[in-house]
Amino acid sequence: MASLSNSAAPETPVQPWHAAYPAPKCTAPVISRAEVLKWMKEGRKDFVLVDLRRADFEGGTIRGSLNLPAQSLYPSLPSLYSVLSGSNVKQVIWYCGSCGGRGTRAAAWFADYIESQQDTDLASFALEGGIKGWVASGSDYTALMDGYDASHWASK
Repeated sequence: MASLSNSAAPETPVQPWHAAYPAPKCTAPVISRAEVLKWMKEGRKDFVLVDLRRADFEGGTIRGSLNLPAQSLYPSLPSLYSVLSGSNVKQVIWYCGSCGGRGTRAAAWFADYIESQQDTDLASFALEGGIKGWVASGSDYTALMDGYDASHWASK
């Protein structure tokens, strides 16, 4: 009787989601939470916030943010640029949980795209500390969130 082997096929290393796209060429600047809060309180309409969270899109979002999950963003950059460049938007502010990965990468990708279009009117920024930093900064910040759920953030 033949012996059956218990050895499994070798595991293929899992690539990060962003490995399918080119690495950003530039490093986009970071904008402070305080600056964005000030703009919101002033009622400025020349910026847009983009929340890059997908599976972790819980606990609320900064008021008025678009939700464009990072995992599907890169192919959409030309369309997003087309929409934003034809508007009065001058700054695009990207954020994820902490802006240590998705936020900075998306901001850099969009900055690269803006540069490729030779556009000097539009700028791309990563939000300092992401949504976690926003929430941790207190009630002035959480008051400007849609769907804010304090219980979600209590364990963070």
